[in-house]
Amino acid sequence: MTPLSPSPVVSTGNAGLDAILGGGLPAHRLYLLEGAPGSGKTTLALQFLLEGVRRGERALYITLSETYDELAVVAASHGWDIETFDVFELESAADVLGGGTEQSILHPWELELDETIQLLQREVERVKPARIVFDSLSEMRLLAQDSLRYRRQVLALKRFFGRRNATVLLVDDMTGGENGTDAHLHSLCHGVITLERLTLDFGAARRRMQVQKLRGVDFVAGYHDLAIRKGGLEIWPRLIAASHHRAFDGTPTPSGVDALDHLLGGGPLRGTCTLVTGPAGAGKTTVALQYVDAACRRGERCTIYEFDERIGTLMARARAFNLDLDKHVADGLLVIEQIDPAELPPGEFSWRVRQQVAERHAQMIVIDSLNGYLAAMPQEQHLMLQMHELLSYLSQQGVVTFLLNPQSGLLGNMSSELNLSYIADTVLLLRFFEAGGRIRKAISVLKNRSGKHEDCIRELRIDSRGLRVGDPLSEFKGVLTGTPEYVGAVSPLLENRDDGHRA
Repeated sequence: MTPLSPSPVVSTGNAGLDAILGGGLPAHRLYLLEGAPGSGKTTLALQFLLEGVRRGERALYITLSETYDELAVVAASHGWDIETFDVFELESAADVLGGGTEQSILHPWELELDETIQLLQREVERVKPARIVFDSLSEMRLLAQDSLRYRRQVLALKRFFGRRNATVLLVDDMTGGENGTDAHLHSLCHGVITLERLTLDFGAARRRMQVQKLRGVDFVAGYHDLAIRKGGLEIWPRLIAASHHRAFDGTPTPSGVDALDHLLGGGPLRGTCTLVTGPAGAGKTTVALQYVDAACRRGERCTIYEFDERIGTLMARARAFNLDLDKHVADGLLVIEQIDPAELPPGEFSWRVRQQVAERHAQMIVIDSLNGYLAAMPQEQHLMLQMHELLSYLSQQGVVTFLLNPQSGLLGNMSSELNLSYIADTVLLLRFFEAGGRIRKAISVLKNRSGKHEDCIRELRIDSRGLRVGDPLSEFKGVLTGTPEYVGAVSPLLENRDDGHRA
């Protein structure tokens, strides 16, 4: 027996969904597009038809629930024109039955359903479309009155469409059936795409989708974030880091400050994540900016994601510390994005980072800070797992990542609500301590998976001369407690030195 050749694939008109499906939907099949009202079904269905029109195909929108004008308003909100494809509108039972139904010995709903199906079939025969959207099945379910009769009619429609080489989307708003679902319908369709809308206690509503089944296709399973924007649905496929590996050299990335580089044996290696943790004001952002400045001076592209601080404040601070970020931005080497986490789905953030790496070839990413992102989205589930997958992706792309994590408290025993050390290759710890009547800063390396590192504690100074790192604080004990005791004879503090080991 000659094996059947696979069906050609048709694009859905949505790049994100096509990526999830491995290129698109197998042609000449029947698919179910289901979701609660407001989840984006109509928008996605319109994208599907307009893609067919763009490819020179005939397309037909069959609407049993919405009027032509209502459909036109939805399309116009995205800048689309529904006159480019055929629309068959069935507003009421009177359009089908006319008068005199009460004279029949049959129930009116029996005639109504049969006549409706015949009208739809005649319209399909007339238009001969390659793509069809049937909106919505809930109206047919009401007309059928009986689950068995409803299933038989859907099966009849499947056979009818199948003989005409059309790719069909059946739209269902999930308002019928047990608990709003129809498991029988899933078994009849070649594939099932489900859209969901979630209302959070704060911030914009979240939307997501999943492909529940698609026969013969190795699609990307699981939930994928989406948003309805002008121009259609934006769907961000779930990140799978293991499928994005590329070869790179794991060389150190120096900061331009010799003493700081010496702490890490030359600097963080490419493809590693460095967690910079410490209390507010200890210099975490400035340490990361020092590495960014050095990378841009080498001609490398960098990206900073700001969750907690305004970009203007960040730039002003950098200028005060003798870091010329404005030049790097003007040269196109540095991109700084202000992120509003209350409005940003986590899937979109991951997609933005991926675009910076894949399209702009960014070699260094700074996330400032992660706990601000998490705190603004307390109802989002599995954010740490998504962040772990994102960091794994960046690692496999050879990107140097800096993840900033503020700790609560200023002196003494400080803590963090997030245990992030396990996802980081390198951990830099910053601390305040008091000595000589001044509040000072200390820096140390807690771990460095990628190589050797110093185990000493050094003083950190950030002022108009830039970032400086002093000698080991060997004459002190208890620095990390914030209240050290001086036990030496010669002070190693920076004001007693001519320079701060700045390159």
